[in-house]
Amino acid sequence: MIKVELPDIEISNSIVEIWAHLTPQQQELLRDQFTVYLYKKREVIYCEGEVPTHLLCLLSGKVKVFKEGIGGREQIIRFITPINYFGYRAYFAQGEYVTCASAVEATQICTIPMKIIEQLIYENNDVAMFFIRQLSADLGIADERTVNLTQKHVRGRLAESLLFLKDNYGLEEDNCTLSIYLSREDLANLSNMTTSNAIRTLSNFVNEHLIAMDGRKIKLIDEERLKKISKIG
Repeated sequence: MIKVELPDIEISNSIVEIWAHLTPQQQELLRDQFTVYLYKKREVIYCEGEVPTHLLCLLSGKVKVFKEGIGGREQIIRFITPINYFGYRAYFAQGEYVTCASAVEATQICTIPMKIIEQLIYENNDVAMFFIRQLSADLGIADERTVNLTQKHVRGRLAESLLFLKDNYGLEEDNCTLSIYLSREDLANLSNMTTSNAIRTLSNFVNEHLIAMDGRKIKLIDEERLKKISKIG
């Protein structure tokens, strides 16, 4: 983790969702509290059991939020995309982190002390509503993923994960290659299956001309059929 300096205007533009709700005095308060860090690939951002102290905003790069299970196996809860906030739920719950987070690639994160965010929430109803909406949206996504990961078969789970990555990270210029390159293990952990099952199902998808693979690059060849597989479960 390396502290980096970014122009104030660049940071304020990056957190515009909160920024737009603030008075000039509140903007100045927030500006004085910015700290930006650069994380290397696979570097841990926070660990389960730690006490949260800062709001985290992903400026660039990719972050995975996960929980370690039996035998050290990870269950990926979600991926964070720019520009999104994370790491604050545990603070509002007055508890410790129940997950871990790490950088999938070189990543820049803006941190703001939660004491400052708490002050702004008390002063500004719009800021309070912003976080209520954020938490509500995250809860809805978590509920849906819990049902999908426990009720769908491996084909449905893997198809859903590929579509989830496409919806969150988009496609490259060829309009079919996912703009995120995950290891087979990470893809398995995202889909709640073993790595061997993920590899076998990916091979089946290739043979069925649903996807094409080149190393960690995955091309979606037949997105409509993947959607049908995901729905069928």
